[in-house]
Amino acid sequence: MSYEEVLKAVFPFLDGIDLASCMAVCKQWRDIAQDDYFWKCVCARRWPSVCKRPNPPAVTYYKLYQTFYKRQHRRTLLPPRLSFEDLEFFIDIWTEDLLIFSDVVPGPVLQTGIKVPPPGVSDMLRFHLEGPEYKLTLPVEPRFRVPLSQTVSVSVLVGRKDSNKVARIINKSIFDYIDRTAYRALAYDYLDFSPCHPFISGIRAWISLLFMEDGNEGVIDVFGIEMDFCDAASSKDEILWLLDMLDWK
Repeated sequence: MSYEEVLKAVFPFLDGIDLASCMAVCKQWRDIAQDDYFWKCVCARRWPSVCKRPNPPAVTYYKLYQTFYKRQHRRTLLPPRLSFEDLEFFIDIWTEDLLIFSDVVPGPVLQTGIKVPPPGVSDMLRFHLEGPEYKLTLPVEPRFRVPLSQTVSVSVLVGRKDSNKVARIINKSIFDYIDRTAYRALAYDYLDFSPCHPFISGIRAWISLLFMEDGNEGVIDVFGIEMDFCDAASSKDEILWLLDMLDWK
């Protein structure tokens, strides 16, 4: 059996990564490994049903494998049509029926966030706030205390200065999870998207009360608010695109 015949007998049993590596050995190996029959064998093991079609795909099996064998890299987003300068956020927090926090927060203020955590913040929460992940945070002045024996709820609307329209982010959601190791109380709601985007759903907006121990286990001392959309958006541009798709009224 000739050297070339040995390669042709072995190549059909290789997986895609090994066959691609063989193409880099030398020109002779590359010319042999480029035979689409070998790549059909690879595709037949990965997607057997594709090779059962009476007509072959429009592209070669080699190209088919190249295109779909791994997750594509994320594409760069176009610049968003919104900016935080265009936005203002309306945040209201209640304990039972008592309003304990209510503010109109300009977009740039929420974007700038908490630059320096106040003294007394836990190391874990400080690490979270100073981490590289993109966050929307708001220092609370004056700070307020929340009795954990009471139901605490929050609503968040966002307004556009360019069109004077408003959209809902969170609708009277309850802070029903208190993470005492991370010193955060969390609530969420599912975003309402415009009918122009019928295939987008199931994306949550999260809001957290950032707190310190009060010396009383039944009370949390809130010094800040954090909002994120980590289900789908983790950068400034991604968040702005997400907000632009809301159901603006």
